[in-house]
Amino acid sequence: MISNKHEWTILMAFLFAVLFSHAAAYDPLDPTGNIAIKWDVMQWTSDGYVAVVTMTNFQMYRHIMAPGWTLGWVWAKKEVIWSMVGAQATEQGDCTKFKGNIPHCCKKNPTVVDLLPGVPYNQQIANCCKGGVVASWGQDSSAAVSSFQVSVGLSGTSNKTVRLPKNFTLLGPGPGYTCSQAKVVPKTVFLSPDGRRKTQALMTWNVTCTYSQLLASQKPTCCVSMSSFYNSTITPCPSCACGCQNKQRCVNTTSDSKLSSVVGLNNRVKDNSPLLQCTQHMCPIRVHWHVKLNYKKYWRVKIAVTNFNYLSNYSQWTLVAEHPNLNNISQIFSFVYKPLIPYNSRNDTGLFYGIKFYNDVLMAAGPDGNLQSELILEKDAETFTFKEGWAFPRKIYFNGDECMMPPPDSYPFLPNSANPNLLITKFPKLALIFCLLASTLAFL
Repeated sequence: MISNKHEWTILMAFLFAVLFSHAAAYDPLDPTGNIAIKWDVMQWTSDGYVAVVTMTNFQMYRHIMAPGWTLGWVWAKKEVIWSMVGAQATEQGDCTKFKGNIPHCCKKNPTVVDLLPGVPYNQQIANCCKGGVVASWGQDSSAAVSSFQVSVGLSGTSNKTVRLPKNFTLLGPGPGYTCSQAKVVPKTVFLSPDGRRKTQALMTWNVTCTYSQLLASQKPTCCVSMSSFYNSTITPCPSCACGCQNKQRCVNTTSDSKLSSVVGLNNRVKDNSPLLQCTQHMCPIRVHWHVKLNYKKYWRVKIAVTNFNYLSNYSQWTLVAEHPNLNNISQIFSFVYKPLIPYNSRNDTGLFYGIKFYNDVLMAAGPDGNLQSELILEKDAETFTFKEGWAFPRKIYFNGDECMMPPPDSYPFLPNSANPNLLITKFPKLALIFCLLASTLAFL
C-alpha cells in the first residue's frame, strides 16, 4: 500500500511538471509564436551531405538581440563538420585522427554561431552574417530569418542511412528556449527566380523551439510606473521589482563622480550580466505610462522607456501593451504601432517599436538612454472613464518579457470631487499644471 502511494505521488509530480512546463511556454498573446529550424539536404557527398539550415522567427514581438543566437545539437553517430558557410562552430574539438584535410569541427555536440557582418563574400549565403540578430515576425518578417550551410561527413549518404541530430538547444542570446526533437517532414520545394522551375530538397527535417520567460529568468527584467494629469501622485515601480540582490553591483550616479571609468567600453562581463543604475526597483528597463490630457472626444497618453543598464544597448526593441482602448488609436508619434489580434474576440493589444535609423536602438543608461512617444486615442462613450485605473494598461511587455506592474490599489486615482470633463472644459490650466508636474517627476 505504501509503495502504491509512493508511486502515485511520483506519477502526479511528473504529470504536474510536464503540464507546468508546457503552460509556461504558452504565450496567450502569441499562441503560434515559435522559432522553426529547418534542415534541407541539398546534396549528397562521398561520406555525407550538404545541408542548408534555416532559422525562422515566427514570434510576433520577441526577437533575438545582440550578441545573437547560439545553436547546438548532438550527433546521432560519429559525424563531423567538414566546412560551414554563413556560420561557424565555436570549437573545433579533437580532430587528431584525421590526416590531410582537417574538419571544421569534430565535436560530438557542436555549438554554432552566426558570422558577423562584413565577412568576405565567399563565406556568406543568403540571410546570414548578421551577428545572430533576428527580428521578430511582427516587426520585420524579411529580417526574421537566419541561414547557414553545413557540410557533414561520416554520416549516411541517403534518406535511409542518415540519422537526424538530436537534443537541440537554442540560446537567444540567453536561456529560455526549449527545442523539440528533429522530425522528418515533406521535402522543401524551391521556386526559381523567374517562377518557371521547381526544385526540391533531397531530405528535410524540422525542429521547433518555444520560449518560456520562467526558464529565461527567475525575476522580471522590466517594470512599469504610472502618473496622470488629474493626480499629483506618481506610482513608481514596485520596490525590488527585478530583485535587489544586484545592489552590490550598481552605479550610484550621485556619488560615483568618475562614471566613465566604472562603465568604460572595456568593462564587459562574459555572462552578459547587467551593470545597473542604483534604483529602488533595480530593473534594467522601466516603462512609464502617463495619462497626459483629456479632450472632448479624445484622450492623450505619453509612454517613456528608460534604460538603466550601462552595459547594454537594446536594438530592434519591442513594446507590447494591453489596454481596452488600443483598438481606437487615432495617432501615434515617434513609434511604429501594429495591432496584435491573437483571437478574433479581442482587439486590445498593440505592438510598438522604433522607427528604423531613428530610434530603433535604445541606448545604454545615461542622457540618451530613454525613448518617448505619445498616443491620441478616440473615446468610446460606453466604456471610457478615468475611474478605478481604467486609463492605465493591464499588462506591458518589453522585448517579449512581461514587466512587473504596480499593485492596483496604488494607481493614481481620480479625486472623489473631480469630474473628468471639468478638468478640461472649465479648468484647462489646472490640468496642464498637473500634467507638467507629473511629467517632471516621472522622468527624474
